[in-house]
Amino acid sequence: MSAGKIPFVDLGQQYQALKSEIDAAVTAGMSRGDFILGEDVAAFEREFAAFCRAEHCIGVSDGVDALQLALRVLGIGPGDEVILPTHTFIATALAVWQAGAKPVLVDVDPRHYTMDPEATARAITSRTKALMPVHLYGQPADMDPLLDLARKHKLSVVEDAAQAHGAEYKGRRCGTLGDVGCFSFYPGKNLGAYGDAGGITTQRGDLANQLRILRNYGQQPKNVHPLKGFNSRLDNLQAAILRVKLRRLEGSNGYRRSAATRYGELLRDSKVHTPATAPYAKHVWHLYVIETDNRPAVQAALDAAGASHGVHYPTPVHLHEAFRDLGYGRGSFPVAEALTPRIVSLPIFPEITEDQLQRVATACRSV
Repeated sequence: MSAGKIPFVDLGQQYQALKSEIDAAVTAGMSRGDFILGEDVAAFEREFAAFCRAEHCIGVSDGVDALQLALRVLGIGPGDEVILPTHTFIATALAVWQAGAKPVLVDVDPRHYTMDPEATARAITSRTKALMPVHLYGQPADMDPLLDLARKHKLSVVEDAAQAHGAEYKGRRCGTLGDVGCFSFYPGKNLGAYGDAGGITTQRGDLANQLRILRNYGQQPKNVHPLKGFNSRLDNLQAAILRVKLRRLEGSNGYRRSAATRYGELLRDSKVHTPATAPYAKHVWHLYVIETDNRPAVQAALDAAGASHGVHYPTPVHLHEAFRDLGYGRGSFPVAEALTPRIVSLPIFPEITEDQLQRVATACRSV
């Protein structure tokens, strides 16, 4: 990284701050030699469940597996439909496909970018078996109307909480609102491992037991296979790293909230539109996403200021070639299609400095 460059997220600085603890945790795990479903996995599952205020956590290999395994234990597969928003990372839809079900896409709320409950209600058919709201950018979806729909139509609810570690909806942690909550611990997440990792939370003991069997070749006990399963186990060394970082997650989310508040102050009365926090939400700001009428100019200004940036996500799911077979086309979801050319993700991470925030804001205001 060149001098003065503002990273999008600074994982190197984060590691240096935790180096002694992480190195000690990894060394301890290596010394024990319990590499598969070892002591650190079991401890992390207890600790993350407690953090989420959930009864159970099941560690798995990544966030996509968390979603598809959750669908499978809910009995969802070929011939079934799962409703999800089109404005999300493609992994949400891929998990539905991996489980053998059909992704049914809906548009999003224009201010908060999360799954539109009214559009969801219109999409329900006799084949619908689950709703999959995405808590996008660190902000919960509006869950009460979605949960009402689920109760009315006897549907399961699978929360995609990959960007919402510690986020809350009306005082309840994401991952505890539906039947299951699915998390990614990809390195850049609010709680990130040093490789792929994922987890599933649930209040239901029956689902937790099935998930533990399903992630481990469908076996319980060893060499006894009541289910056809998968190799989708959380790596013990990644769990050791996650345990160290989990102890600081509440504090690091607080730093993200402070940075988001400061961006709002610095960009007030500017030409860019700053993101809104819904009244029901405790946002954890995995991403800080602005809207602009001139994205190329804003991106150029950020480049000139040495500020990294991104677009999350440039293409709605329904316009990806991979999902052309769903039968949607341009114009199917006007809110998402109008949104995607306008959004820019600004740098936000717990270690971001006041100087960096001001440089980013100055670049945005210069357009």
